[in-house]
Amino acid sequence: MNLSKDWITQGLIDFEYKKYMLLAYLQNVRKSFSRIELYPHLADLVFHFRNLQELKRNQVLIREAFPKELSLEDLQKLELNYKRLVEDDAIMEELRAIIEYALPQFKSSLDEGAGIYEHVEAQCEIAPIGLTPLYANEGYLFISQPPEKETMIYRYQVSIYEDQHEPLRSLQTTYLETQVRSLASTYENIKLDLVKRFKDLPNPATFLVVSKAKFPQQETLMPVVKRLFVKHLSKVA
Repeated sequence: MNLSKDWITQGLIDFEYKKYMLLAYLQNVRKSFSRIELYPHLADLVFHFRNLQELKRNQVLIREAFPKELSLEDLQKLELNYKRLVEDDAIMEELRAIIEYALPQFKSSLDEGAGIYEHVEAQCEIAPIGLTPLYANEGYLFISQPPEKETMIYRYQVSIYEDQHEPLRSLQTTYLETQVRSLASTYENIKLDLVKRFKDLPNPATFLVVSKAKFPQQETLMPVVKRLFVKHLSKVA
């Protein structure tokens, strides 16, 4: 199960009911973590935890989080004015109790997920294949999980956009193929073959990420590799 972004104000506002919803959701998250499957749950946990922190800091946001409905009068006037569904101090107190209970629950699961993330990241090593050109924001990314012989090959492109404080990088990857390594099919030979087939990248930056342990590809390894790779490119750029 998943929690909707407005789970805390959606439906019945009752502490025991919301507690049941939350614990059922977190149980599902921990089952995924036990399989070393980080995403999408880790990103969801971050969202919900930050959202609750904001609600706790700003009581106005709690009222703004409530769903709204068109009043009959407004419907008759064909105006999109809304009335509050809830303006009750007792319900607001119930919401505060739910937030106080939920925050440490989310924090505990976040800490567990962060620990798994750090472990996966520590198992990954990045190395260039051949010489790296000055322009490294576009090229190829090889991913391998020994002892398997397969290497997954992606084409990547980095976009840079300005934030208020520093330039930020976003990474887009496109899966190309999976090749089996052999004496005749080394990483260098695979790169040369890509250069021959894709003429638009005559001198591509090419990097290899090797994971020393095996992890779920899409749920764990790829999200971790992408973030790690962006950090690596920011240093070599």
